[in-house]
Amino acid sequence: MEVSQHTEELAVATCLLLMLGMLAAFAIGRRAGLRHHRVDPEGARRLSGAVEGSIFSLLALFIAFTFDGAADRFEARRALITDEANAIDVAWKRLDLLANADQTVLRDDFRRYLDERLAFYGALPDSAAAMPHQQQAERIEASIWTHAVDAVSRAGNAGTTQVLLPAINQVFDIAETRRMALMTHPPLAIYGLMIALALICSALAGHHTSPSAKHPLALPLLFAGISSVAIFIILDLEYPRGGLIRIDSADVLLRDLRALMK
Repeated sequence: MEVSQHTEELAVATCLLLMLGMLAAFAIGRRAGLRHHRVDPEGARRLSGAVEGSIFSLLALFIAFTFDGAADRFEARRALITDEANAIDVAWKRLDLLANADQTVLRDDFRRYLDERLAFYGALPDSAAAMPHQQQAERIEASIWTHAVDAVSRAGNAGTTQVLLPAINQVFDIAETRRMALMTHPPLAIYGLMIALALICSALAGHHTSPSAKHPLALPLLFAGISSVAIFIILDLEYPRGGLIRIDSADVLLRDLRALMK
């Protein structure tokens, strides 16, 4: 999708800008450290020892906990796709309990419902393109429920009601759970603070190298590269419909189920 491609390009550009920002912060910190070291060499060393350890540890904790949360949410979203496919499959099979005429109506509703669900997720991360499919799926949900209630009333079998209606309700519940999971992310302030800490740590690293007339260029490149890539991966896991790490492959379960709905 063109929108997905643009999202990937934006994510990569963000990673590169963060890396450049960290290198610039390193250079600024080194220049400030050189001035500080010339005026007060002992004070410069005391500053490095007192501040650097705690701030670098805080950045490491932020990256570790944020990455762990993003990975957990990524796996939970993928598991919900399996849950939705299973729920729809169960409800589809239990339609066999109804009269043929009612089965025909409800099976057509289910096909249209699943088509809209697949179209919704296929349109992401373009919310404007995805929302009409979400709204249409909600309208079909109402149609499915109305037809199912009428069908079990005509069947006159309490067992059919107890088996079919909870199965259909489960389909709708999982759809709502997936929608909420899609919108569940840490506050933007956490990402802002993590990026700010990365820049501060770069400046402190530059300050720490100031007593040396020369320093290997590979060290700031390595630190900035690893940190920016780690933050990039965290963001990519949080938005698996628009980045390089994608969850789309799990949708094959729903597409295979749709192919079986003859």
